[in-house]
Amino acid sequence: MKIALTGASGFVGAVLQKTFDNCVIINRDDIEARILRKLKGVDVVINLAGAPIIKRWSDPYKKILLESRTETTRKLVAAVNKSDVQHFISTSAIGIYPDNMPSDEFTSKISDDFLGGLAREWESEAMLCHKPTTILRFGVILGPEGGALTQMLTPFRLGVGGIIGNGKMMTSWIDMADLMKIYQFIIERRLSGVFNAVSPNPVTNYTFTKTFGRVLHRPTVLPIPEFALRLMYGGAASVLTGSKEVYPRALLNEGFIFDYPELESSLRHLLK
Repeated sequence: MKIALTGASGFVGAVLQKTFDNCVIINRDDIEARILRKLKGVDVVINLAGAPIIKRWSDPYKKILLESRTETTRKLVAAVNKSDVQHFISTSAIGIYPDNMPSDEFTSKISDDFLGGLAREWESEAMLCHKPTTILRFGVILGPEGGALTQMLTPFRLGVGGIIGNGKMMTSWIDMADLMKIYQFIIERRLSGVFNAVSPNPVTNYTFTKTFGRVLHRPTVLPIPEFALRLMYGGAASVLTGSKEVYPRALLNEGFIFDYPELESSLRHLLK
């Protein structure tokens, strides 16, 4: 099977290249004609393109966040529609769901903040694809070579990791190994539609923090005030302080089995 990737140099893209041997890389600046040439003989396209979300949101950077997702996806979809590609898998995020509300793929309400609008527009572009299309809504991805886990390791190992605010906000997460398994599951079964790429067991920030500390054998007694994150990241702090309680109902309905459904088993596997 031949797979084409956008966003191949990112956290998830790098692991996908190790998971699937035969990958074609589509670059952000490729014009449609060049993309079409690259898509010859390709069975599945995985779209991961998008500027990093955890960075201070100025108005110009918000524009970059939007355009790096919507314009890249629009150009890619136009090429896929003219190709012999059999399956298009695009990316979104659980930021589309409202805070403080248990949600799954059958939840119709969309968050009315910037993240909700960003995800909605990104998905709208992907759904213009005429081929069988899947959208994966990522939660917090835990992996050993990047992402949230790598950023958290140093402060926690130094004993200065702590809960955010009151610790009650929900965190919906997934182990990178399970995310790769989800891609394989969806491709093998040619599943289309929207799927939440999250563990079936979201946890509070308090539980996440205490579990992380326990696995590392480090104290977690210094709280992180929400205002400090807002000073550092501006509006992007909402990614860290928002409360997303999201469940992978569609995957479970299809019979998917998680290898790491519980946070502690995931962290021990990743930090061994």
